[in-house]
Amino acid sequence: MRILVTGGAGFIGSHTLLALIEQGHEVACVDNFSNAERFIPQRVMELAQSSFPVFETDVSTWGALDAVVKQWGKVDGIIHFAALKAVGESVAQPLQYYHNNLVSLLEVQRAMQEYQIPNLVFSSSCTVYGTPKQLPVNELAPLQEAESPYGWTKRMGEQMLKDAVGANNGLKVCLLRYFNPIGAQPGGRIGELAKGVPNNLVPFITQTAIGLRQELKVFGNDYDTPDGTCIRDYIHVCDLADAHVAALEYLSQSSEPLSVFNVGTGKGMSVLEAISAFERATGVKLPYRFAPRRSGDVEKIWADPAKIMSTLGWKPKHSMEDAMRDAWRWEQTLATERKG
Repeated sequence: MRILVTGGAGFIGSHTLLALIEQGHEVACVDNFSNAERFIPQRVMELAQSSFPVFETDVSTWGALDAVVKQWGKVDGIIHFAALKAVGESVAQPLQYYHNNLVSLLEVQRAMQEYQIPNLVFSSSCTVYGTPKQLPVNELAPLQEAESPYGWTKRMGEQMLKDAVGANNGLKVCLLRYFNPIGAQPGGRIGELAKGVPNNLVPFITQTAIGLRQELKVFGNDYDTPDGTCIRDYIHVCDLADAHVAALEYLSQSSEPLSVFNVGTGKGMSVLEAISAFERATGVKLPYRFAPRRSGDVEKIWADPAKIMSTLGWKPKHSMEDAMRDAWRWEQTLATERKG
């Protein structure tokens, strides 16, 4: 299939580009590089030993995707990653998040309708469950009030796509509600690029370990969890990339217009447990201190991944220690390149 990947230079997008090529698909990358680096698609090409077009454009701009499709030609499906993603930042900059995340999705849907592109895999999030009433969370769990503007953009995005599917018989959509992506390509060639102070835990861990940060801040130690810190379901980004490929292939073969899958490991891990996993995997001791709770953070959430495992035949292959080791290798690669 010929697959357009929006936000393809980002953390999850770049790994998904690589996974798609490895599974024999033809790809094109679309990114405005506001939160990514231009060398990442080139790295993907080197890893895949295959070239692909890279279109530098803002998906939220009217007509941007029209120009891409006209230039690249027939598109069989889109995987849509182009969105801002930091919970804390969304609380501080809500209008930016609503504009970027929702308008870009509107433009994707408009282009799909205009050029009769049949398949869409949407990058959703476990944030649509808010603070869940029951754990682990499965796809039938009621959607809760979002805890952040970022969470609301995913809730609204899902509703937009449900409405679009109802009005367009030719459209098939897969909503992937994934949990906390971490790790990097095992060789340390691509990974998560945090610009400025990281908003996510693992880049903050690796930057502290490498000496870019004096200490790691653990936001809150008074939650109703065994050690007082938040619990998340951490999934290796390579496993998550494989889930996107599996979802796309499922869409191409299924008659189901709208499908929803959780993508997680099914295991909850606290922040302190994640720190310990990093120390075990790398042998590096982390300095950390507790800080006040962060606005928008959910206390605890982890997935029930039974549906994606049974329906798509997908399952996670990497451990938490694998993810931490790969993230650390990527951070060391960046450090070497900064010196160079």
